Amino acid sequence: MVKKGGSFVFVELLFHVANRQKHADVRNGVVFKFRFSFLVGPFDEEVAPLPECSANSPFPALTITAEQNSGPHQRPGQPSIWSLPSALFSPFPLLLLLRLASHHEAIVHGGGHGIKVAYWRMTPEEALRRVKKEINEAPAVSDDPELYTLLFRNVSVFKRSYELMEKILKVYIYEDGPRPIFHTPELQGIYASEGWFMKLLEENKGFVTKDPSKAHLFYLPYSIRQLKLALYVPNSHNMRSLSLFLRDYVNTIAAKYPFWNRTRGRDHFLVACHDWGPYTTTLHEELCKNTIKAMCNADASEGIFVRGKDISLPETTIKVPKMPRKYVGGGHVSGRSILAFYAGNMHGRVRPLLNKYWGDDKDEDMRIYRRLPNRVSRTMSYVEHMRASKFCICPMGYEVNSPRIVEAIYAECIPVIIADNFVLPFEELLDWSAFSVVVAEKDILNLKNILLGISHRRYIRMYNCVRRLQKHFLWHAKPLKYDIFHMILHSIWFNRLNQIQQYQE
Repeated sequence: MVKKGGSFVFVELLFHVANRQKHADVRNGVVFKFRFSFLVGPFDEEVAPLPECSANSPFPALTITAEQNSGPHQRPGQPSIWSLPSALFSPFPLLLLLRLASHHEAIVHGGGHGIKVAYWRMTPEEALRRVKKEINEAPAVSDDPELYTLLFRNVSVFKRSYELMEKILKVYIYEDGPRPIFHTPELQGIYASEGWFMKLLEENKGFVTKDPSKAHLFYLPYSIRQLKLALYVPNSHNMRSLSLFLRDYVNTIAAKYPFWNRTRGRDHFLVACHDWGPYTTTLHEELCKNTIKAMCNADASEGIFVRGKDISLPETTIKVPKMPRKYVGGGHVSGRSILAFYAGNMHGRVRPLLNKYWGDDKDEDMRIYRRLPNRVSRTMSYVEHMRASKFCICPMGYEVNSPRIVEAIYAECIPVIIADNFVLPFEELLDWSAFSVVVAEKDILNLKNILLGISHRRYIRMYNCVRRLQKHFLWHAKPLKYDIFHMILHSIWFNRLNQIQQYQE
């Protein structure tokens, strides 16, 4: 970017390498064409991009020393002298040194300040090592108009990581795979997260690349929901056919392309919101252990989901695909007369206990229902109950995940999560203690006292955090900065970086 007020500004260089036969103005077998996107040096105002110039420009020039490793008329390492218009550098008396190493690296130095190798000149692995170093050295962010600091574990790290993701991330999407299991997003229902992500990524022209050699990540574009509909035998209670299908699919792409075997699947990822997502990966060891799995069923106790590598995918219920934000918005604090609310099925190990201790109108403050009774729903709907409640209870069902967490965020109701071993969405970046309450399963009997123990001042702070958090969990037909699509992609990117060794200069 261009900075004001005496800051040094990085230069982006684009150059062209040619041979003597193609260009008459080539010296020593190499010609450079530079486009300076920004100047380097202290400036007191914004600087416009400069026009293209070539090494043999007729204008008054500043000498640049260029070294090449080989050339038809030059010994390895022998320097060549090049010229660039000195008018371009008149604001500062700096000597620039350009070194071309193996035609893949360019480093510019000026006045003690250097520009590192351009990301686009690096291999994907080299770029990720550099990115990791830059994130570790992220400048402190104390106040950002787009990010609410209290929501994040480290807002400085998140901001820098997100910026670099936007700048360099490229994702390759495999075209292989039969429809509707592949490339057929389902945009409605409680498993809509995987479908919306697939749709938006496949439509994206910024992150997606058709050249796999430029990819930092590789996407396996299947839907676990569609896989179940296509292969599962109803009432068989056996998902082996699904697991065999995925095993054979991965073996096929590993045999057909070199990319999987290069990292044993560590730079590949999948997105699966159905409860069965984790279990269908177990017949392929590398898919299960190495691949980055973005899953709604993020249970850390089963040995499949790996913290720090895998991603807890938010489970979002979309009832109207053309209006994914239809039920977003909540009532003011003053209108929230209900302490806690839950309505739903009572399956699994947690919900029956919740009903046992707090259901059947045992306590006026604790509105816990098997299903919302007609006598109640006639005057206040499910969504209206959430908007009128301070706390929304989000207990696990058969699995640890629940769509009620995001429903609560949409209704600006503090989510109360009861699911031991559940890895919370985006937990590597978000500070869930700022806007939610996590209650251990053994403490369900004491649930009301836990909620009453939260002071009004703390509740207001959490309520404000939930409202600020909302934008990070919203789907848009055209993704917006920091929305749920970008948050999911960023978490995949961030956890991939966790696997990269520290970049060495």
